[in-house]
Amino acid sequence: MLRIGLTGGIGAGKSTVSATFSECGGIIVDGDVIAREVVEPGTEGLAQLVEAFGEDILQPDGALNRPALAAKAFVDDEHRVTLNGIVHPLVARRRQEILDAVHEDAVVVEDIPLLVETGMAPMFPLVVVVTADIETRVTRVVQQRGMDEADARARIKAQAPEEQRRAIADVLLDNSGSQGELVEKARDLWYNRVLPLAHNIRTRHCAPTAYKLVPYDPAWPADARRIIKRIETACGAKALRVDHVGSTAVPGMDAKDVVDIQITVASLGVADEITDALANAGYPRVEHITTDTLHTDDPALWRKRIHCAADPGRSANIHVRVDGWPGQQFALLFPDWLAANPGVQEEYLADKRRALSAPDDAAAKEPWFAEAYGRAWEWAETTGWRP
Repeated sequence: MLRIGLTGGIGAGKSTVSATFSECGGIIVDGDVIAREVVEPGTEGLAQLVEAFGEDILQPDGALNRPALAAKAFVDDEHRVTLNGIVHPLVARRRQEILDAVHEDAVVVEDIPLLVETGMAPMFPLVVVVTADIETRVTRVVQQRGMDEADARARIKAQAPEEQRRAIADVLLDNSGSQGELVEKARDLWYNRVLPLAHNIRTRHCAPTAYKLVPYDPAWPADARRIIKRIETACGAKALRVDHVGSTAVPGMDAKDVVDIQITVASLGVADEITDALANAGYPRVEHITTDTLHTDDPALWRKRIHCAADPGRSANIHVRVDGWPGQQFALLFPDWLAANPGVQEEYLADKRRALSAPDDAAAKEPWFAEAYGRAWEWAETTGWRP
């Protein structure tokens, strides 16, 4: 199945997006609903909350008095951590029980209010964050939920700040307009990104990529960080290191809008072992490419594996290379060499522009790379560069 993460601060409009995804055919696993379920009367969760916060968080009928709990749990970080330490493990266990019962072809939307706080974002091939400015959110919470303004602001302050949500967002849905506008954005996202991503992961196909030079995008480093965390989560200790490489790793330089990531592994055997994990994370293998272009005499040392992005909204190449082999070392050196030498950047861009007009742009760039390989290593030796 495809699992996507959905989150947003209180009052941002996450429930509207969740409902829209449900209407489009998504299976919704709602963290708020589960969180209420695991603290119903007679549950282990409610007993733990009473032990931590006292009997006065209960209503006369024995059910949880949520405002009373909030008044105690959100007063400071220590109490909030206590609350999360009780509820989060129970929610995670119940969520897994639900997922185990879902059909394998389903698109599951995991509606998780505290996706940042739980650190679960890298587990999903796609994370959608619904956002709105704080004053708009306060107004919505007061008007729609009848919450006191001071309590609304306390709840917002207790949640992750907006910049942390933006950092995990593959898609940021701005809900500063009307509910109808948000619904249309969510529908467009579902049909033009979520469903194609699900199809590509299921069939292990690459999303189409537009190979043209574009101006430097300040979002590239953040995109790379999200991909890296996703890969580290998928591969675990089998990935010795994961790095942003290639032209998009060079600050300020024009490049093709394709983020290149390198996974360093101990052997090609390990590279093959992580094939399925990467595919399930949204990066299927490109089977017909098994080597880089040689720049030294030993062909065996230039072998690699490469994976592409299944997500049509973020093109990426994932290169899997063996630790210490020349291709792995050069991939780390190349962006540092370019960043330190603006003149070389201009040479490379000129060669890329010429190559893009050729029938095979990759082959057309090789003469420049053949000469650049030695120059880059001369620079590394002169400057004492280390990977």
